[in-house]
Amino acid sequence: MRERTVSEAVIHRLPKYYRHLQELQERGVERISSGELSAEMGFNASQIRQDFNCFGGFGQQGYGYRVNSLLHELSQILGLTHVYNIVIVGAGNIGKALARYAAFPQEGYEVKGIFDIREEVIGREINGITVQNVADLPEFLQQNQIDIGVICTPKDNAQKTADVLTQGGVRALWNFAPIDVEAEKACIENVHLSDSLYVLSYRLTNS
Repeated sequence: MRERTVSEAVIHRLPKYYRHLQELQERGVERISSGELSAEMGFNASQIRQDFNCFGGFGQQGYGYRVNSLLHELSQILGLTHVYNIVIVGAGNIGKALARYAAFPQEGYEVKGIFDIREEVIGREINGITVQNVADLPEFLQQNQIDIGVICTPKDNAQKTADVLTQGGVRALWNFAPIDVEAEKACIENVHLSDSLYVLSYRLTNS
């Protein structure tokens, strides 16, 4: 792991670069310059070079970037060369949709368990996985190495769920509850689905 400080803005641009490079690879593009990437993605060419320079550069002046090599480097930077075990807490609409997300296995994410508090949901199968009682989550975490906990609970239960997950050794939380959660010993990505709608609403109002 490279010991350097990378801004959140750069980190959030990395998946966009990765997805676009996958598209270039599928199109058979072998190399691309920062200027060409800029034209295709809408990012400033200088910004693209600065972002890649945070991790060593990867390009050659006058030649650009080899698409396959850059894609490989970004997959390592993003940690996509590993398999990550996931548990989903909350088998509502969002939890079910994530459990059925077909790209997870392809991208190295394996859903190991789904948990809920509701009696009418416990025991049902979602994408071949039986929903378990959330009361059994601590024991499940002791018996299984889980990397990422996905929180899809109502907001009143979100922080408690985060606490149970981190106490069970989970080091990363992907939170879809409509409230931010906190944890001292875990990476957290709080996802607010309504934020994107608010941005669209702003743009509609001000266009």
